[in-house]
Amino acid sequence: MNLEILKIASDTTNHKNLNHCTHKSKHKNPICGDEMEVGVKISKNQILDFAYQCKSCIYCQASASVLSKFSINKTVKSINESINFFNTFFENHDVKIPRDLKKFEILFSEENLSRKDCILLPFKALSKALK
Repeated sequence: MNLEILKIASDTTNHKNLNHCTHKSKHKNPICGDEMEVGVKISKNQILDFAYQCKSCIYCQASASVLSKFSINKTVKSINESINFFNTFFENHDVKIPRDLKKFEILFSEENLSRKDCILLPFKALSKALK
């Protein structure tokens, strides 16, 4: 276990209930049973707040923590583009992570390939919420 991932997962700033969210979804990983619930508050196509609750492994929690911080004050369009990039990341091993997405580099690496479903669960929940 990478200690940096444990440190990221322990940052629970946005692990909360979001009252009056405009978009919400719940997603479950059928392989391991991890559950992720995401709520966002959007106004004028911009994410103003992000909350998540989960019953999941440390990789999923770390992913949710980074994604929640990254998403606040971003446009829905830019977040959807980031989600699309990461959904295909593990399929193409030659892809370099763009500078604006470097915060995710510790999670999206070859060594975490076996945990890709855990890492992508918050992205899938957010994508579902934004539809």
